[in-house]
Amino acid sequence: MKTMPKTVLGLVAASVIAFSGCSRAKSTQSFSAESNQPAASAQSTSGSTKVASAPDGPFVGFDRNDYPGDDTMASMHKTFSFTVYWLTNPPDETSNTWAGKRALLRGQGWGFLVLANGKLDAEILKAQKAGTSPAALGKQDAANAVAAARSEGFPRQTILFLDQEEGGRLLDEQAGYLLAWTEAVAGSNYRPGVYASGQRVQDDPGVWIDTIEDIRARIKKGNLHDVAIFDALDQCPPSPGCTLHAKPLSAAPDLNLTVWQYSQSPRRPEITQSCGATYAADGNCYAPGTPAVFLDMDTADSADPSHGR
Repeated sequence: MKTMPKTVLGLVAASVIAFSGCSRAKSTQSFSAESNQPAASAQSTSGSTKVASAPDGPFVGFDRNDYPGDDTMASMHKTFSFTVYWLTNPPDETSNTWAGKRALLRGQGWGFLVLANGKLDAEILKAQKAGTSPAALGKQDAANAVAAARSEGFPRQTILFLDQEEGGRLLDEQAGYLLAWTEAVAGSNYRPGVYASGQRVQDDPGVWIDTIEDIRARIKKGNLHDVAIFDALDQCPPSPGCTLHAKPLSAAPDLNLTVWQYSQSPRRPEITQSCGATYAADGNCYAPGTPAVFLDMDTADSADPSHGR
């Protein structure tokens, strides 16, 4: 998932920045693991990169739209502690290739980062014009996410993260949709979370904000249920770039995070100049030992951040 400004200057048109989904760039050439492997990564005697996390974290995971395959996932667990798991079609996708894979991945030892795709502002407005309010749409999508989580076998109290694909200060209809979604999930046997941008953008002259800050302010004002935060912030610094040597969550400007997405594919050159060398030549971040799998890298204080095992 990655932030991307609508305008050339990157300023917020109507306080909204486009926010596209988990890694889905197309690789045009193959890279060896060595060419994209962090220099200090620990190696096993077989050459596979081992998880560089201490027993108490930070733990490193990944997210991407497309399921890499059963054998590839087994191999990648040598490197990563947790994986994304989509409950719905990921952004811009017409199918969900993760569906039905929970039992297999749990058997391989994976922890989970459970995501459901949210509606874009244009989709919310279209539904509103057709007679469905943003709040009603949010409740409907939350019910679908909860049903999918139950169908996949996720236990009670698993955190379901809503993928908020547009950043900046939320418009009223966006906030109505998102908060109806989180409140509906909070009223189920699951817990609500939101994936949103921690990238600060100019809201007004001299006023800067990030989406996480805005969401938290609205939750506090409305005296709503707590929401777990999955922070998208790949700017270097504080991000270390495409590396397994993740920083602790406390290194991110937004505090009290559940997950921090610190690397995205493809990288955004305008905010990753100082860590550009950690990415492959095509700008993507690749899993060590699986050079065809581009992804986003995440860090958490738990090897199972959604508590989905």
